[in-house]
Amino acid sequence: MRQHFTFPCAGETLAATLDSADGTTGLLIVSGGNEIRSGAHAGMAALAAEIAAAGHPVLRYDRRGIGDSTGENGGFESSADDIAAAVAAFRAHAPQLTRLVAFGNCDAASALALFGPAADVDALVLANMWTIETEDDGADEAEAASTMTASAIRSRYLAKLKDPRELWRLASGGVNIGKLVRGLRQATAKTEVSGLVARLGEALGTLDRPATLLVAEHDRTAIWFLEHWASDAFAPARANPHLALHRLDSGSHSFANASDKAWLRERILAVLPE
Repeated sequence: MRQHFTFPCAGETLAATLDSADGTTGLLIVSGGNEIRSGAHAGMAALAAEIAAAGHPVLRYDRRGIGDSTGENGGFESSADDIAAAVAAFRAHAPQLTRLVAFGNCDAASALALFGPAADVDALVLANMWTIETEDDGADEAEAASTMTASAIRSRYLAKLKDPRELWRLASGGVNIGKLVRGLRQATAKTEVSGLVARLGEALGTLDRPATLLVAEHDRTAIWFLEHWASDAFAPARANPHLALHRLDSGSHSFANASDKAWLRERILAVLPE
């Protein structure tokens, strides 16, 4: 049975959907980006129904400022209170729960890595984790390059050179060559890792509960994550016995096609039994 209700969070009201089941291990789905709780093309709603049919209750919610929830959208780095409130609401509406697993894709995965343990989540499933300091949509080439590692830069610009539209943009003056060169120099220089990458590296490196990392390895966000995963900043995470990394031969960020959805569902179900 699917129920809709609201719960409080820092003076605001969050909208939630609970797919009920009798199991004592539940799944909390945290939406990524600015997506509402149903997910891209209702993908998260369909996933919730399938997981509930397998015997595990599932809660989805809209964080503050998104969808049916009140307040201002502060982005994933301001979502600690939202996650904690959702966990509390889930346990209140499904009192049989003895274990809670949280799943997030993209920046929801990053939010869960940073804030999930403090919210009393027992295990994490983190897909295509967002590791970029600033979004590059609408940004100039120098700004975009400055967030990327060397091999990711090479992959990015190799793809651009194969795209006639990008070649026309370069030839017609749509790219500031000076900024591009400066950005590439900055991005390929050896600099101290700081900001989001450092925080995520520390969070995963010190994580004291199970975490399953999922990557659609041809997805751009996942490529960036894998670059950072191989870096020194994530060395403690790679050595953490609580973490397991699984790769999918796909470029679908949201696990959109049938086989990708099945793979995602299987990976999540593998984590849910007690």
